Amino acid sequence: MKVQQTKNKLLGEIQILDLSDEKASFCTKLLADIGARVIKIERPGGDPSRKHRSFWGKSSHPENSLSFCYNNTNKLGITLNLEHDDGKLLFSRLVERTDIVVESFYPGDLEKLGLGFEVLKKINPALILVSITGFGQEGPRKGFKSSDLVASAFGGQMYVTGRSTAKPLKLYGQQPSLIASLFGATGILLALRKRRRSGKGEHIDISIQEAVTASLEHVMVRFFHENIIPARQGNLHWNHLFHIFPCKDGFIQITLFEGWETLVEWMDSEGMAENLKNEKWRDEQYRRKHIDHIIKVFGKWTKTHTKNELFELGQLMRFSWAPVQTPEQITACPQLEAREFFVNIEHPEEGDILKYPWFPYKFRAPITTPYKRAPRIGEDNVQIYNKELGVSKNKLNMLSASGVI
Repeated sequence: MKVQQTKNKLLGEIQILDLSDEKASFCTKLLADIGARVIKIERPGGDPSRKHRSFWGKSSHPENSLSFCYNNTNKLGITLNLEHDDGKLLFSRLVERTDIVVESFYPGDLEKLGLGFEVLKKINPALILVSITGFGQEGPRKGFKSSDLVASAFGGQMYVTGRSTAKPLKLYGQQPSLIASLFGATGILLALRKRRRSGKGEHIDISIQEAVTASLEHVMVRFFHENIIPARQGNLHWNHLFHIFPCKDGFIQITLFEGWETLVEWMDSEGMAENLKNEKWRDEQYRRKHIDHIIKVFGKWTKTHTKNELFELGQLMRFSWAPVQTPEQITACPQLEAREFFVNIEHPEEGDILKYPWFPYKFRAPITTPYKRAPRIGEDNVQIYNKELGVSKNKLNMLSASGVI
């Protein structure tokens, strides 16, 4: 690795080339945010993921894509056409001085470009190539088109999400891609550790479908060991331990069997326990068989309180309860504020500052990675190509005119 080490950054000596789209940009974001030098490579004119979903302000300009802004903090940005021979040459020169390449092309596309792993490892035997795709690099469906909807459905996540009397639901947001990106970041850290011993790189193949199925918690375990296919249960946890109830001003998650007698006494003090004080309800198995009645009685009671009233009182009694917070409430949450979870990142071109979620872990020695907004299209072309690779500015102008960068 030719890039000078950066002190006080966990991955300050690691350089990553990011060829991914929205399926895997979160993977490289995680590593950039803890200090890796990540170079986002976009096609000339900008990556198509800049056109996805909501935009900042009134303009749908590709520089204003909120999802792109979030998934590409702390990265450098260059443009490069990998289908052009000069583009392939520039990419090869970058690979020589790089530790990791992350890509999300369809399986076989890099090989068609002449940039498959067998070619890249000849350029840099220590290179780690990470491929994050819908179904992986092998198997009968490797070339099928995918999306977060496809991954949620085909990975089994959608089947167990929603109410039993309704159609399956997809979890909010790009959860399958985020899960695959987390596995990708973990795989990279493991591969770097392995490379320290062997000196050799490798190709990490990550299937988003498999990432979803691997994170189904109890679902596959119960199927394999109990021959049970879990059903959708709406707001009720699979083992009946939790349920989400309505309040005066929203919703709260409540544990159904934790501290049962104390909870019933609390409800009874307000005249809301109905028949739950009867001896038969002390039997947990009986309660499980008649869970619908408990939910009905609890729901009447929770509607007489605000969610924060129940949250604060329940926590005082050591019940693991929590209000269902809105995005507005999350950004104002005193716990997150105390831990400095949200950070302000300047967007100097627009003369504005945007609030971003940061990483959810703390180190005894603080990480000194600066907060930097996502790169604008081709923002670091001169820095990377001219100052680091030695390509003259005249040559860069020619490459730009011919659609290479």
